[in-house]
Amino acid sequence: MLASLEEAGYQYPTQIQAGLIPLALEGVDVVGQARTGTGKTASFAIPILEQMYVGPDARHPQALVLVPTRELAVQVRDEFAKLSFGRPITSVAVYGGKPIRSQIDKLKAGVHVVVGTPGRVLDHLARGTIQMDELEIVVLDEADRMLDIGFRPDIEKILRRCPKDRQTLLLSATVPPPIAKLAERYMVEPTTLNFSPKELAVETIEQFYYTVDPQRKFDLLQRLIEREKPRQAIVFCRTKRGTEKIFQRLSKKLPGVGCMHGDMNQGGRDRVMRGFRDGTISYLIATDVVGRGIDVSAVSHIINFDIPAFSDDYVHRVGRTGRMGREGVAYTFVAPDEGPELTRIEQRINIQLKRGEMENFEMVSAPMPLNRAIDSETGEAIDVPAPPPLPTNLMRRPPKRYRRGV
Repeated sequence: MLASLEEAGYQYPTQIQAGLIPLALEGVDVVGQARTGTGKTASFAIPILEQMYVGPDARHPQALVLVPTRELAVQVRDEFAKLSFGRPITSVAVYGGKPIRSQIDKLKAGVHVVVGTPGRVLDHLARGTIQMDELEIVVLDEADRMLDIGFRPDIEKILRRCPKDRQTLLLSATVPPPIAKLAERYMVEPTTLNFSPKELAVETIEQFYYTVDPQRKFDLLQRLIEREKPRQAIVFCRTKRGTEKIFQRLSKKLPGVGCMHGDMNQGGRDRVMRGFRDGTISYLIATDVVGRGIDVSAVSHIINFDIPAFSDDYVHRVGRTGRMGREGVAYTFVAPDEGPELTRIEQRINIQLKRGEMENFEMVSAPMPLNRAIDSETGEAIDVPAPPPLPTNLMRRPPKRYRRGV
């Protein structure tokens, strides 16, 4: 294990690694609360690999890691591969959007670690292609996000199929009541570790907001990118349609723009992620669901083109930068009627965001002509067809049917 850590470039443990690894090696169930970018994947991968049996008769999974997104499944699988350097340990990622046959073939060939999304893991269980009889440990990674996107029934079905004497590790950026209830029901006297600061890492992430009319947001985005010249940036939008439209507009203005949302096929998403990791894509336009699985340490800027609907989503978005102690900056565009949403975010993170300034830029747009309107998802001004003329018979004065006083 030490040789693998040296090869991977690990020298000192992060806070969550120092806290979680010794407990995991003792076989204790652990609820670990920590924001993304703190090294939590290695905090469970290292003890799993340290205790892995690699004999010739070990053909069924000894560890199962459940994650919310396909992208995160691939990243966690790659981390296992990196940390098992020089050892005959096989890990496989299983998720939807890719043919199940190739996954079945890998599972039949023998595998030590399975990393997957709950839906696809259930599919394999139903087919009998994942065997649980040798399972020693289950990890629920980013558990809060899995519950957010409706995976709770699937998670519970999977946990009920797992051996009763397994060890369970639950990792989450937040621990709301549904997560606490899940831990209470499916874990045995878990030890709780909380490494999520009450405030986001102010020393590494600067946070600003701009109050800007929706129709000026795209122009502000352009100006902000021109001024900041980010190493790599993620632009978060609230909807898939808005994400696609901002991508189409920005890619006409700048090179190195990519897009990720839930309507894209898996091959397209994989290509975008490869481009973002190798630096050929500098600006990634994404929705919250896929953005949650992005773990790229070079991200220097987060731009919330749309203010998130939920405060916890802000925490997760901003956590994409300032990773592993690096500096980062986050900008949030706030429409004039979205003040309450900004206040809720500030209360959640216990920080007052700084008001951003942009020289020679009008945040308020000129009055809109009657034949123009604003696209609510992109802030783009669009033409509105003129209303049809009224029928002529409605424009004639009706005949007087009576006379006053008669």
